[in-house]
Parts: sequence; structure tokens; C-alpha cells
Amino acid sequence: MLRTMQTQLSNNLGVEHAVFGFTPFPAVAAAISRAGGFGVLGAVRYTAPDDLKRDLDWIEAHVDGKPYGLDVVMPAKKVEGVTEADVEAMIPEGHRQFVKDTLAKHGVPELADGEASGWRITGWMEQVARTQLDVAFDYPIKLLANALGSPPADVIDRAHEQDVLVAALAGSARHARKHADAGIDIVVAQGYEAGGHTGEIASMVLTPEAVEAVDPLPVLAAGGIGSGQQAAAAFALGAQGVWLGSLWLTTTEAELPSPKLIEKLLAAGSGDTVRSRALTGKPARQLRTEWTDAWDDPQGPGALPMPLQGLLVAEAVSRIQKYEVEPLLGTPVGQIVGRMNSERSVQAVFDDLTRGFEKAVDRINRIAGRSAEQ
Repeated sequence: MLRTMQTQLSNNLGVEHAVFGFTPFPAVAAAISRAGGFGVLGAVRYTAPDDLKRDLDWIEAHVDGKPYGLDVVMPAKKVEGVTEADVEAMIPEGHRQFVKDTLAKHGVPELADGEASGWRITGWMEQVARTQLDVAFDYPIKLLANALGSPPADVIDRAHEQDVLVAALAGSARHARKHADAGIDIVVAQGYEAGGHTGEIASMVLTPEAVEAVDPLPVLAAGGIGSGQQAAAAFALGAQGVWLGSLWLTTTEAELPSPKLIEKLLAAGSGDTVRSRALTGKPARQLRTEWTDAWDDPQGPGALPMPLQGLLVAEAVSRIQKYEVEPLLGTPVGQIVGRMNSERSVQAVFDDLTRGFEKAVDRINRIAGRSAEQ
């Protein structure tokens, strides 16, 4: 029986372990690839092409020639001519006032004059995502993943012309089939337990449904996976790899903006997250805070749709992070946060994953051996 985290997909990509690590931090992405996995840099925060180029240059210099990829957030349908100013103009004044009132209630200071928001995410606007791709395709990336499902057809074609595999996240078997029909190469079956944008189906149910729906396309299991034992379970359900994101947030290579946020993650249990629209306008699992409670309160105005909500709360999130306002301080993270109890290097995480995987396989072998003897 398999004793290493290797599959046909990992062999095709030339990586030792079928562990795909999504992260917004270049140092983490490079460390994942160096450790034998496949690092995937999240691009949604890069609004300036030069910033993405700088970090991809850094990864190239620190990845030791190992493969890596990029994750973008763009709609499947092509939308042209919509600017950030157009989107800003759609935000109701009542929602702006709600943000001001919530910050004032908790005494959150203003940013200094001329200080720009560091959290202003516009990467889910198509024109921004396309500038990211213009940069990325100048680098030897091996995978392009899209968090909003299948990217536009011309993007898939462009990736394939450059021998780049395309992955798309799916929250249901129906979504997985749509991605397969669109011509993508890998489905990431992201369960309800996962951090960030998720659907409503748990990983144990979703993974085998997605595998069956798109066979023979490879499926990566995401959500609720933070140990080698859980990775082994995903393989047993038919996945050709695991997609891990939350687990890297408390690694020593990560660059979270707040020591207090790290403390909150290390102290959180698996029941301390909530699926909320507070950050982006789409349901995203994150730490439950008084900020998420305010937006989820039926007495409040409710979150706006993407991308309006993200633009609305950008400055507020930057202020909360800068001044470490503990009751409001949070981040997208999955239920696996309950296992994230100490700061460790990426390599230490991989060592733990591989030991746990071998332990799970040995246990299955023992159980199967006893059953065969009976």
C-alpha cells in the first residue's frame, strides 16, 4: 500500500508530495515547494503589476528550481469597461455609515494622512486579474488556479498554450462538472470546513462526489485537512492530492500583519470560525469576531455583493489590523485552526504531515491484515 504522499498528478508535476499549499506569502510558497510540495501564491492582493513581479522574482530566486503556481480570483464571464470608481459609486451611503459607526464603537483610530489602505483588494476585478496574468505568464509557473471557478475561456487557452495546468475550485459536484466541461485540468473540491470562500457541502461528502463527477480528471481535496492522517483519508476518497491553505498561516515564514492575530489563531478552536460575508460579500470562513457578528446581525444593513463589500471594508480592515483592535481582529481561516497550536516552520509542518500519513497507512494495513486473518 502507498506509504508516501505521491500520486500520478504529483509525479507528472515533478513534486515529492501531492500537497498543494495556497498562501498569500511568497516565502511560504517557496518553502512549500522546497519541502517537496507545490507552492501556490495567492495573487488577489496584488493591485500593482510591479509588486507581483517583485515577489515572483523572489520566489524564482528561492524555490531551488522546484515548481510552483499562482492563484487568481476572476469571474468566468468576461466583463469589460467597469472601473474601480464605477464600483465605488455603487456603495450605499448607509453601508459607509455603518462601517464608521462600528469602528467608532470600538475606538479604532484613523489612518495617518496620506497612508493608503494595505488591504485594498481589487484583484477580483477582471482587469486587475488580467494584469496579474500578464506578469505571471512571463514566469515558469506550472499551475494557474482560480478561486471563483473556471476562468474565462481565453485564459484557459492561453495557459494551455504555455503548458500551464489550470485548476478551479468547486463546492459541489455540479460545479466540478462545469469546470471539466470548460476544459480545466484539475478540480479543487473545497469543502464547507475550509477557510475563505466555501460552499455548503462537507469535504467527506464532496470529495468522492467530485471524483466521480469528473473522472479521469484529478481532484484535490480541500477543507478540514491539517494532518497526514486527514491527507490519507482524502486519498482514500479518490483525491490525487490535498490543497492546504489555513495550515500555513502560523508558520514562521508567514507574514501576518499582527502579533495579536497570530495569538488569536494559536488560541482558537475548531468551533471559533464562522462562514460570513463580512470581508468580501461572498460566504467565506474566517475567525468569528465582533466585526463578523456586526455584519451578520439581522438588525444591520447586511453585506454587499462582491466586489462592493471588499472595497467598502478595505480601509476599515487595514485600521483594525494596524492598531490590533482585538475584538474586531480576524482573518480567513478554516476549521482546521483547532490544530494550529504553535508556530512552526513549513518544513516542520511537512515532517508532521509525512509522519502522520505513514502512521495512517500503517494503521490501515494492520486493520486490513486482521480482517484478512478472520
